[in-house]
Amino acid sequence: MTLKRQILTASAAAILAFAGLAASSVTATAYIACNREGGDCWHSESRVRAPGLRFDYHPDDWYFHQKWDADRNHHYRDYHEGRGYYKGGVWITL
Repeated sequence: MTLKRQILTASAAAILAFAGLAASSVTATAYIACNREGGDCWHSESRVRAPGLRFDYHPDDWYFHQKWDADRNHHYRDYHEGRGYYKGGVWITL
């Protein structure tokens, strides 16, 4: 094998390895979900869909830009495992 061919083979392998790493490093999606009825907000890893319910979704860093103590319309709730939503401070599992 010639030196030129070895360099091309090594370059191609490096490009394929880089492409594989780039494809596998997909960023995780996270949201701050707020119900429209009572202003409960919580961290969510997916958008919840349920008949008759509507939620507002914000980027995950939206939480850090809010003044939760001064804002009486929104109440941040702890993260809850599973599929569901908060209503009046109570977690409702779907």
